[in-house]
Amino acid sequence: MGVILMREVLQVLRDGQFHSGEALGAVLGVSRAAVWKRLEHLEAELGLEMHRVRGRGYKLASPLSLLEPEAIVAACRAQGWEAQILDSIDSTNAEVLRCLAAGAPAPFLVLAERQDNGRGRRGRQWVSPFAENLYYSLGLRLEGGVFSLDGLSLSVGLAVLRCLRELGVVEAGLKWPNDLLVAGRKIAGVLLELSGDPAGECQVVIGIGVNVNMLPGSRVVIDQPWTSLRECIGHLVDRTALTLALGRWLEHYLSLHAQGGFAALREEWEACHLWQGKEVSLLAGPQRIDGVVLGVDSLGALRLDVAGQERQFSGGELSLRLRNDS
Repeated sequence: MGVILMREVLQVLRDGQFHSGEALGAVLGVSRAAVWKRLEHLEAELGLEMHRVRGRGYKLASPLSLLEPEAIVAACRAQGWEAQILDSIDSTNAEVLRCLAAGAPAPFLVLAERQDNGRGRRGRQWVSPFAENLYYSLGLRLEGGVFSLDGLSLSVGLAVLRCLRELGVVEAGLKWPNDLLVAGRKIAGVLLELSGDPAGECQVVIGIGVNVNMLPGSRVVIDQPWTSLRECIGHLVDRTALTLALGRWLEHYLSLHAQGGFAALREEWEACHLWQGKEVSLLAGPQRIDGVVLGVDSLGALRLDVAGQERQFSGGELSLRLRNDS
């Protein structure tokens, strides 16, 4: 099934209501009798769950919020960003890096309805079902080392947090270094990837993943406790509206970071850190360090009280865990 035809069918089915075989056959250009076979193919291709009831027609098991490319591209251009919205890609971060390497103008945003090989921290997979969540990657081209990369992922985390709270998830908070949690469950994450020379000319990709409309009991398997915007606020979330809100907050915090580095945002970040003052274990490969979270320093490194002494830790391979359910 072609991409354009697929989107036309999904535009009809996206409301989660029943639609007749006759109406869908008209969109698909096939007879009423052939509709189910086409929808089965769409179901298998996109991992969607479809229901068929005699006398009522066909419906998706759950309504969808599809991205609206024209609205997103227009909003981005008003910000001075270029944007590309894809139906499917291996990884939005990887696509941005490829586009920047090929000379694409920056800032350059890539969104996708799904990812086949989404990436998280420490080599983890970021589960990316079709039209359920937000897979968002913004590429920047930096020259001369003027823009500080230190603490950038934490500044981006603040932008994501403000966006989530604006949409009604007021209990969301930050977990060092780049997770966002609600009641101990992950709702979003940030992954920065860099190519080139940080002290000279380089490209940085700000990857943001948000669990938007997935619900417990779905066929998605995730290896850690998670929640979604839809579960938190109780209704389907408009992913285009979320994208536009995130773009505004990201532009705001990137501007603040460019002017004063993470140091200018450190106090605000600590006020939103859910594990401030908590007893934690910091894992670095086989090494485990127990301490109490004091906060972060002006470069975004974690400050821990370890046996009465303050120590700082930073690095993409570190993992932080609560200790003794503190």
